[in-house]
Amino acid sequence: MFKGFKLEDIDFGENLSYFKNLGLGLYENYNSQIKKSLNSFLLNDNSLDGSKIINSWFPQINAHIFISHSHKDESKVIALSGWLFKTFGIKSFIDSCIWGYGNELIQILDNEYSWMDEVNKIYYYNKVLDSASHVHMMLSTTLNAMIDKTECLIFYDTPNSIEPFETIDKTCSPWIYSEIAFSQIVKIRLPSRLSKVIKEERYLSADGADHFEKALKVKYDVDSSHLKEIDISTLIEWSKYSQLSNAEDALDKLYELTFPITKLHG
Repeated sequence: MFKGFKLEDIDFGENLSYFKNLGLGLYENYNSQIKKSLNSFLLNDNSLDGSKIINSWFPQINAHIFISHSHKDESKVIALSGWLFKTFGIKSFIDSCIWGYGNELIQILDNEYSWMDEVNKIYYYNKVLDSASHVHMMLSTTLNAMIDKTECLIFYDTPNSIEPFETIDKTCSPWIYSEIAFSQIVKIRLPSRLSKVIKEERYLSADGADHFEKALKVKYDVDSSHLKEIDISTLIEWSKYSQLSNAEDALDKLYELTFPITKLHG
C-alpha cells in the first residue's frame, strides 16, 4: 500500500443505479468460480486443505484500490467503484462483492462437522465456534494481504461505519477496525513509476425476528488520523483529468492533488 484516504459520504442522486450497475458488472464473474463442495479440499488424511479453501473462496485479485466500508453502505460503495472504473479505468476491491460468502462457508463446515442432533438441527457449540474461527481467520489474513497488495486504500466514512466520540472515533464493525488498524502499520511501498520522487510528505500509512433478543455489540476505538480526508469536491476536481491514459496516471494525479510532491525531472 502507498496512500490511504478517508472519503466522506457521497450522494450519487439519480446516477446511483447507473454507477452501481457498472460496479456490479465488474464483479459478476468472481462468485461463480467459488467451489461450494468440500470434497475438492480433502487431503489424504481426510483433513481439509485450508490454503486451497482460501484460494477458492477468498481469491486474490488485481485491483488498484481497496475500499473499506460498512455493509450498510454497500450500494454506494459499489457505485463508487463503477464511477472510478468509468472515469479512470481504476479497479476497486470490495470484499462483499468478491468474498461475500464467508457465512455460507461456515454453514457448510457446520453441516459437515458440527452436528449434535441433525434431525432437530442442534449443533455442538464449541464446534460452531471452531468453524467460525477458521473462516474468520482465513478472511482476516486475506484482507490484510489485499490491503498490502493494493496501491491505495479508501475508507468510506459514514455514520454507518464510524461513531464520533469525545476523544477517538469508534466502530461496531470488527472488520473496519481490523482494516483501518492494519492500514496504519502496513509497510508503505512507493510504486516503481514514482521512484524518482525526491521529497514527499510523511505518510503512514439484525434485525432479529425476536425484538427481545440481545444483540452482541462491541465497539472498537478507531484511529483514522493517518488517512487523508477527501470529499466530493476532491472527486470532482480529480474527474477533470479523466482523459489520462491509464489508471496509474489517474492515481498519480490524485496523489498530486492531495499529497503535493516534488519530482526529479530528466
